[in-house]
Order: sequence, then C-alpha cells, then structure tokens
Amino acid sequence: MGDAVDETEAPADRLARLEGRAVIGPAVTTGRRFFAIEGLDLGGLIAVELFTTVMPLLLIGYAWFKDFSPRASIGELFVRQLGASGEDVILIRRQFGSAAGLEQVWTVTGLAAFLVWGIPMSLTVVRMFAMAWNRAVPSILQRLWRGAAWFVLYLVDVGVTESILLIPSPRAMVPVLVFAAMAVSLVFWGLTPILLVPSLTFRWRTVLIAGTVGAVVNFLVLRIVARVVFPMLLSGWDGFGPIGVAMTLMTWCGVLGTTWVVVACAGSVFAEGPQRGAGSLGPRPDGSSPS
Repeated sequence: MGDAVDETEAPADRLARLEGRAVIGPAVTTGRRFFAIEGLDLGGLIAVELFTTVMPLLLIGYAWFKDFSPRASIGELFVRQLGASGEDVILIRRQFGSAAGLEQVWTVTGLAAFLVWGIPMSLTVVRMFAMAWNRAVPSILQRLWRGAAWFVLYLVDVGVTESILLIPSPRAMVPVLVFAAMAVSLVFWGLTPILLVPSLTFRWRTVLIAGTVGAVVNFLVLRIVARVVFPMLLSGWDGFGPIGVAMTLMTWCGVLGTTWVVVACAGSVFAEGPQRGAGSLGPRPDGSSPS
C-alpha cells in the first residue's frame, strides 16, 4: 500500500516529500526545475531557431552527401528519420525537390548566412543550460565563444551520426551502426554541460550521466516517438501542401526544443544525485547564492 495522502499537507511539503522518493523523486525535481526556468518559453524559442537555422543546414548537408544528384530527393532525409510511409512519403519528396536544387547554396556566402543565424540559438542554449544546472548565466563574451564552439560541435554530432546511419549495410549490422551513432551522441551531450556551464568542472561522472540522458532521450526515444507522432502531425495538415509539411516540421521542432530543456534539467538532477535540490549546485541563474 502506498503512503496515505494527508489532505491537510501543504502543496510545497507534498512536493518536497515526493522529491525525496528514490523512484519518482528525480522526475518530480526535473519537472519542478523545468517550470521554474520557464522551460516552455525556452523550448519555443529554441524551436524557432532550430527551424530557421539547423533545418536548412541539415538539408544542405544531406544534398552534399548525395553529391547534389538530381535523382536524390531532399525529402528522403525526413522520410527516413521520421518513419513516414505511404502517401506521406510521396508528399514529402514532392515538396522538397531534388538535391541538385541546393547546389547553388553550397558557397562560402550561402553557408555563412545560415551559420550566422546559429549564434542566437547557441546563446539561448548557453543560457538555458546555465539555468537548468542552477548556475549563474555567463557573460555575453563567454556565451558567444562557448555557444559558437557548442554549435560547431552540434553540427559535427549531427553530421557524424547521420553519416553512420546512412552507411549501406546488411540487416545484421544495423544494431552495430545504431550503437555507434548513439555513442557519438552520448559524447556530445556529455560534453555539452561542461562546455556551456563555466563553473562546472570536468568529471567523468557528470559527462557519463549527462551524456546518457541526452543520448537516450534525443537519439533513441525521440526517434521512436517520431515514427508514431510525425505521421499523425502530417495527416492533421493534409491538404495544405507545402504549408502543411512546413507546419509539421515546425511543430516537431517545438518538440525537439522542449526536449532539450527537459534533457538539460534531467541531466542536472541526476548528476546532483541524493543531494539534489535548489541549493546543491551553487549560485542561482541570477548570480545570487541559494539559501
């Protein structure tokens, strides 16, 4: 039998009691921290920046990988990643066209334009991780160079993992490739808080915990969820043509952005361990010391 519910217990006391439980405590603390840092607003901001920056770079990179072939459909990237099937495959391929159409963007000027747009996103991510790990937000100069380094690392992570998954291989080798790609993702998410939060010192425990949380949620869980949710989202916009596809991708970017905030909060909570709490990680995001 579970603990009896005390109807006279204050909500704050009940929440604190739930946080102390070994099984559900980390989840409760993660949710509390997510809403404390206004995770929905941060996730929405990151979503817009993902849609306007990362999405075009992914398409350009995929077109380059396919050698800008007129026979290669850009939409195949989303068909494969999101598990589209049936008429959805035809719709996505038709709306995105061929890889050859992006060859004119493969210039220093064209790539630089999208890379510059990555700066606002990286600044947002630095601020979000500092808040999620309950640390003071770095200065603007710190955010600029740390955010730029993280953005480059993120693009490398995406490029390497997708290249691994695109390697032609027999069915028996697929689990090996998935494991290798997930290992790359683990390294990226493990180094992310170390890079973005200046007051964190490098510890293998922190890297392993943050990396495992990030890789399991972003690489594994989201890919499985996408195969269920994405076709439903796309069917909801059925009949809107290109706008429907764009709105589906925008909605999915919202899911990704919100998930990044959850991953940052969860990684922090699990890294804190039994001493997790508002005051266990030093100064708050505004620079003040917790009581």
